[in-house]
Amino acid sequence: MSIRFTAKARRGMVALTVAAGLAVGVAGCGSGGGGDDKKPDTSASASKRSGSDPSAQEGQSDTPLAELKGPDGLLLQITSAQRDSGGFVTVNGNLKNDGAKTIVVPAALSGNETEITRNGRSLGGATLVDSKGKKRYYVLRDTDGRPLTTTGFSTVKAGESLSVFMQFPSPPTDTSEVSFQLPGFAAGTITISG
Repeated sequence: MSIRFTAKARRGMVALTVAAGLAVGVAGCGSGGGGDDKKPDTSASASKRSGSDPSAQEGQSDTPLAELKGPDGLLLQITSAQRDSGGFVTVNGNLKNDGAKTIVVPAALSGNETEITRNGRSLGGATLVDSKGKKRYYVLRDTDGRPLTTTGFSTVKAGESLSVFMQFPSPPTDTSEVSFQLPGFAAGTITISG
């Protein structure tokens, strides 16, 4: 009985932490001032990541932070890595099919953790490696074990590009360079802003 209560209490604390982090993020987006039209667009795109236009998101530039080559002509362009005051880092990018045929997205991108893979295709296998602090950071999960990343894609048509995101626990604030890793892709060094 006490083990079940502890597990429920732990899940409740995680849910409370995620809710508090989202509330802080929403409050921070709304405090911008009257004339800045980009603030509402940023918060709207943050809540609808899978259909958002990454060029409209804050902290992104035309030049990607990294371009990582993957299997069968897949290319991941990381466009931003933004540290949030809520204690997490959001990595945004584009998953492109540079090949001539439709590609079935490899299941390996979801990683091999049962809790993540049972929730379908995702980028849940991504990690950030802080070589300075000698730590590896995995994609965050909600209380149901779903990864806080783009989900629900199984194929990418030739020439198609999907906007993607992944959220990780934040490395210490004095760490700005980390290695981004995704199964099947080359690793790349990215700089965290914010």
